[in-house]
Amino acid sequence: MKESILIIEDEIGLIKMLKRLLEKEGFQKIYQAESGLEALKIIKENRIDLILLDVMLPDTDGFNLCQQIREISDVPIIFLTARTTDIDKLTGFSVGGDDYITKPFNPLEVSARIKAILHRQRRVLPKETNIFQTDYFTLHFDQAKLIVNGEEVSCPAMEFQLLKFMCQHPNQVFSVDQLYENVWKDYSGIGKENTVMVHISRLRQKIEKDPKHPVYLKNVRGLGYILNLENRERAQ
Repeated sequence: MKESILIIEDEIGLIKMLKRLLEKEGFQKIYQAESGLEALKIIKENRIDLILLDVMLPDTDGFNLCQQIREISDVPIIFLTARTTDIDKLTGFSVGGDDYITKPFNPLEVSARIKAILHRQRRVLPKETNIFQTDYFTLHFDQAKLIVNGEEVSCPAMEFQLLKFMCQHPNQVFSVDQLYENVWKDYSGIGKENTVMVHISRLRQKIEKDPKHPVYLKNVRGLGYILNLENRERAQ
């Protein structure tokens, strides 16, 4: 497989096991880092398509490192960790993780989840094309145009900016604060909860077949909102 994978883990034995697993599955470009500093250097210098990230690292914790990675890359991140509490899992998703697998794990499950995420990534057009396309709607960044089920739909400025931001960061949970800061560029956040909620509701009216049961713009209880692509293939 042409995709490159970065393993961020300080247990040498586990690194070797994961590399053997990935090589057996056909992955040829496999990088490894035993610290957060080394990982950031590799990410900045190479194209990485997916990251396997341990939470416990010698110079930082994986949650903090994930946030640092999210400042420079949207690469999918799967946490591999012995921390199994619900709080740890929710934290992993809230800082930008795409999946969370607890140790000890079944190697076949790791392989299956990697393939599933990369499969979804392949079906999303690269951001440099300035077009984001799903089976039901298409967003043209440069033309500020929203096409839903083959027809152009009116999309006011802030709704467009919000949808564009979510399309640029698919399968990633954002809190109301994060959305307000990144889309509205306002750090005071007066009335932000209602503002974000209203705009999300309006976008659902446009891009969802059934706005009351959204497939794309979903609420993650207690955390925020996500542009979900997991069920995208089922859109007709």
